[in-house]
Amino acid sequence: MATKESVAAHVSKLMRNPKNIRNMGIVAHVDHGKTTLSDTLVARAGLISQALAGEQRVLDYDEQEQARGITIKAANISIAFNQGGQDYLINLIDTPGHVDFGGHVTRAMRAVDGIILVVDCVEGVMPQTETVLRQAMKEKVKPVLFINKIDRLMNELKLDFDGMQQRFIKIINGVNKLVEDYAPPEHKEDWKMKVDSGNVAFGSAYNKWAISYPIMKSKGITFKDIYDKCVSGDHASLQATAPLGDVILEMVITKLPNPLEAQKYRIPVIWHGDLNSSAGKAMMNCDPNGKACFMVTAIQVDPHAGDVAVGRLYSGVIKKGTELYLAAQYAREKIQGVAVYMGIDRVTIDEVPAGNIVALVGLKEVYAGETVSEEEIEPFEKIKHHSEPVVTKSIEAKNPRDLMRLVEALRRIAKEDPTVRVTLNQETGEHLLSGMGELHLEIIEYKIRNERKVEIETGPPIVVYHETVVSESPEIEGKSPNKHNRFKVIIKPLEESVLKAFREGEIDEKAKGKDLTERLLKAGLARDEAKNVMRVCDENLLIDMTKGVQYLQEIKESLLEGFEEAVTAGPLAKERVVGVKVILTDATIHVDPAHRGPAQIIPAIRRPIFAGMLLGGAVLLEPKQNLFVTAPADYMSAIIAQIQSRRGQISEVNQEGESLVIKAKVPVSEMFGFANEIRGASQGRAIWYYEYAGYERLPAGLQPTTISSIRKRKGEPETPPSARDFME
Repeated sequence: MATKESVAAHVSKLMRNPKNIRNMGIVAHVDHGKTTLSDTLVARAGLISQALAGEQRVLDYDEQEQARGITIKAANISIAFNQGGQDYLINLIDTPGHVDFGGHVTRAMRAVDGIILVVDCVEGVMPQTETVLRQAMKEKVKPVLFINKIDRLMNELKLDFDGMQQRFIKIINGVNKLVEDYAPPEHKEDWKMKVDSGNVAFGSAYNKWAISYPIMKSKGITFKDIYDKCVSGDHASLQATAPLGDVILEMVITKLPNPLEAQKYRIPVIWHGDLNSSAGKAMMNCDPNGKACFMVTAIQVDPHAGDVAVGRLYSGVIKKGTELYLAAQYAREKIQGVAVYMGIDRVTIDEVPAGNIVALVGLKEVYAGETVSEEEIEPFEKIKHHSEPVVTKSIEAKNPRDLMRLVEALRRIAKEDPTVRVTLNQETGEHLLSGMGELHLEIIEYKIRNERKVEIETGPPIVVYHETVVSESPEIEGKSPNKHNRFKVIIKPLEESVLKAFREGEIDEKAKGKDLTERLLKAGLARDEAKNVMRVCDENLLIDMTKGVQYLQEIKESLLEGFEEAVTAGPLAKERVVGVKVILTDATIHVDPAHRGPAQIIPAIRRPIFAGMLLGGAVLLEPKQNLFVTAPADYMSAIIAQIQSRRGQISEVNQEGESLVIKAKVPVSEMFGFANEIRGASQGRAIWYYEYAGYERLPAGLQPTTISSIRKRKGEPETPPSARDFME
């Protein structure tokens, strides 16, 4: 086997030939075989032995990944191959399949140009299969398909030859329906999966073999041969005839685009600057002679090297000493080193040209999603995560002396994983840690205790609610404490189409000026409102509809701060506000700056926003999950009773073989302890999976008690305030 250093040297040479580079990810539902497939490709490159491929799980190098048998974070590896007498470089990202770690998949999609979508042929197209494919299509990332574990069709389901083929057709049609629904219009046809076009492979990653149409033709293999050998258990001859690594590699090289091809159609999607500028042309052409433009997609925290920024270089060349501009920090920093990842190892190289996925060492304050470039440019499109934190735990250091170490640990974890939200409860001094689910928070707690060596105590899980309004308020006047400044506002619910555009990432909160106006207009906001948006904050808008108000510009910053304070912690339960338009209709501002400081302006705008929300019918929204349960038919009634007892709404019950698949929508607040209950109800024979389903209005009967309990937990009076409390 080659050493990682010698491979890195070879990789460094191949980086200069973008025609033979493939930047790709492996994506799938949990347990469909992504990491096993990754192992085979790593073995094909000579970095691990073929015998250990599939068992070593070289890209699941995290201790918790090994212990739990799941991928928790995206892992990068750059590997060189020789195929058909030519050398190729594949920059590979192995991504998680569990819904709690979907943020890693979203960020990986920004760095790659193509994906291998892995589907377990017994389970078929699952919810997370749809989620990851939708994320890829949104970034214009081209898919190919690997239908895995086909030996299970014969050994477990006892399907005959026709049954096997029907299962293949069902999976391919299922994937093609998703391509039809989510692919960019110009790629809906050519990105569809067609066996005879060679973008579909079938096989068994565990048994290290696969076939595709080109391989079947060249080797003279038929589906009947595959069926017969699977039934007889003769995987050795299949592996000898059609090794998994060779088949997948052939498909990747012939069917996925190189950076020269991909950046021409991907850059206009992920970067909204002037495509005719020097930076735009350099990125579109993947030009190593242009100025460096780099997008950070992940942060790895190294105890010795500090923050390591992993991402995609779209133009230029970066080497040690290159000075780069960090868009979010408005600062310049020098690179201390460039490296490629070999799984757990980071190997230093001299320089990296455009079109590659690499790691930059030495950037001090850098975050996932940041734009890093030699010259100041329009930032890349914000990476929009499909789901958001829905479960919170309070967390504090057991020993007060460890408080600063805990704060530092939380800061680093939030950097590594932008889907984690850390806030400080000002009243209690507790840190509140919000994540995608119980498992997500469990992993973070483990990291703090075992990797950061901080003993902590955590509270029970708490659900994250949102506040919104259901109708328009009358015009409300707010006065500053000194009564010298007055603001009139109307509160309205944000249009559903605009809210949808926010959630699908079509409106970036960082967008400004004409770009923001055009996006809001496209989403369905009225023209006069779209032109006068002062601030976008957490899916809420502050709109200035005043005419000729003096001194408004002078107090603008305080006005915006008051608006942001109001939507960060709403009037009902101090939860985040979403989907609200605050329309400023008139204002009277004192002529003397001494009478219009922040202490006067902030409450003068915050209080009428709260009053308007309460008069506009403020309500709580609760997070929901789509739940999918597969179990033998005998346990159906017990499982349905479990779901319904948790306020679950069952939408479908389908028969698949001897099993039933139940689809339902359930509130997150009712799902704590579900795992133990469902195991009991099904005698351990149920398989379940959930995914984020957005926020919906909490039933009216539960609003008062839920609001009271949240307020009590936060140290507030249990009875929420009335509009009059904010109008006096």
